[in-house]
Amino acid sequence: MARHNETGKLGEKLAKGWALEKGYTIITQNWRHGHWEIDLIAMKDEKLQFFEIKTKRSLHFGHPEVMVDKKKMHYFISAGTEYLRLNPHHKWIRFNILSITLYNDKPTEYFLLEDVYY
Repeated sequence: MARHNETGKLGEKLAKGWALEKGYTIITQNWRHGHWEIDLIAMKDEKLQFFEIKTKRSLHFGHPEVMVDKKKMHYFISAGTEYLRLNPHHKWIRFNILSITLYNDKPTEYFLLEDVYY
């Protein structure tokens, strides 16, 4: 497996632990519909929370969250919309980006961008 794929899988594992620690209830990970995917779906504060998780091992080319471009955002929103169509009982929703930076010499850094789409 390529290193970037290993980094992504590790990030998704770390994201699940982070979410549980922060009081989220995990519904599912890696939910797919066609070619769309949502990395993590959880509940907190009576809101359904969709997460796009981006993980990097260095900041040489910017922070992880900048990797969510317009096309990725469109797929993320489309996947969330489809999930809601299939599971229509949720009243409140939130689209989030969880940025994870892995360092060799200091603790992992988590940065949450909430409500990235209304």
